[in-house]
Amino acid sequence: MDVEEFRRLGHEVIDWIADYRARTARGELPVMARIAPGEVRAALPASPPAEPQALDRVLEDLARVIVPGCTHWQDPRFFAYFPSNSSLAAVLGDFLSTGLAQLGLNWQASPALTELEELTTDWLRQMLGLSDAWSGVIQDAASTATLVALISARERTTDHGSARGGLQASERPLIVYASGQSHSSVEKAALLAGFGRENLRVIAVDDAFGMSADALRRTIEADRAAGLSPCAVVATVGSTATTAVDPLEEIAGIAHAQGLWLHVDAAMAGSAMILPECRPLWRGIELADSLVLNPHKWLGASFDCSTYFVRDAQHLVRVMSTNPSYLRTAADAKVRNYRDWGIPLGRRFRALKLWFLIRDQGVQGLQQRLRRDLGHARWLAGEIDATHGWQRLAPVPFQTVCVRHVPLGVTGEALDAHTLNWVRRINDSGRAYLAPAMLGERWMVRVSFGVEATEHEHVVALWSQMRDEAERGG
Repeated sequence: MDVEEFRRLGHEVIDWIADYRARTARGELPVMARIAPGEVRAALPASPPAEPQALDRVLEDLARVIVPGCTHWQDPRFFAYFPSNSSLAAVLGDFLSTGLAQLGLNWQASPALTELEELTTDWLRQMLGLSDAWSGVIQDAASTATLVALISARERTTDHGSARGGLQASERPLIVYASGQSHSSVEKAALLAGFGRENLRVIAVDDAFGMSADALRRTIEADRAAGLSPCAVVATVGSTATTAVDPLEEIAGIAHAQGLWLHVDAAMAGSAMILPECRPLWRGIELADSLVLNPHKWLGASFDCSTYFVRDAQHLVRVMSTNPSYLRTAADAKVRNYRDWGIPLGRRFRALKLWFLIRDQGVQGLQQRLRRDLGHARWLAGEIDATHGWQRLAPVPFQTVCVRHVPLGVTGEALDAHTLNWVRRINDSGRAYLAPAMLGERWMVRVSFGVEATEHEHVVALWSQMRDEAERGG
């Protein structure tokens, strides 16, 4: 493909995306993909083409095969999982990231990539109300950031034991603490960082599904008495199932007194901290060692764009540093080399999409949209609380409402079947998409707000459909 052909097709692709976004905003497509497993693959050739093909045909196949196999996360009737916005301004930033084709091996390989990442993460730090003690880096996902945090915790506790015999030389097993509501990535990170499943303590939660600080304290003391070595606590601000908030200030006090690393997972809900009225929910954050939040969720940056903040950047660099001769430059002593701030050597120009997003909407525009979403959740919570036969199962600190419809006399497995049936009917209708989840031993439904295009009319329509499908039974 030459530059002129790229120009022609590029205009077509932009037009195609604009048309697609307009269609999803109008609700013209079923929200959840309605195809059978293997259907997309079966519709395409099993072998690669031997001869070049006109890419116009690829766009035809995109519409014919790929779009029907997509669940439409940007549809205003998408209420499943969590918001994963891709603001059109961020899309343009992502295009430019790919078009510029920068590879951030070190500062010299792309000074603009490094310095714009420094700038945008510092902009976000200011927007969140964090002190200038924090330094940020863009990772791919919160799972990676949590892994980096636990590796950093491990190295601090063992005085950089990986430079010697690693965990195999440790005399006492290292212990990690997290609540039963923490994300599955915490367990995965603990395993990948070498702690072992047996050394991950699952701490009980309170009635609001936040970690019990008293249970944490008792468990740490018991582990020390047993000759073990407490290492790190992972606290959650906005848990996956219920968006519960751990009592961060109390947990931070315990971690600080015990000399434990405190990592805060605020992957989705952390974006709400651009709202000053939400910041009391993470009071104590300045005592944490590391923090992750994903602008590619609620804030609106295109996936992948996860920001990881640390208070001791020198420790992070010492843990993650690689310095082969072919990457050394005369500028190294004066600049950040982000290859030493995470796991990959190379990095994409992810800061462009965050830069475009913030400049396009401004802090006030972003705040206005998040306040709108909080309003959606509070409205629905109020309707549920006022309607006979419906139960709100958790507080609503952010944009997610946990709900269950309970017909008279229906309990246990029959209640589970009822819940899964009415949710399935809604999803199969194509008019909305909800995700059921387990809370305790029973199924519930999570209604998650945050899509850019979702307005009050969509919330009202959803609540009407929920009542219709759940209350008709069957």
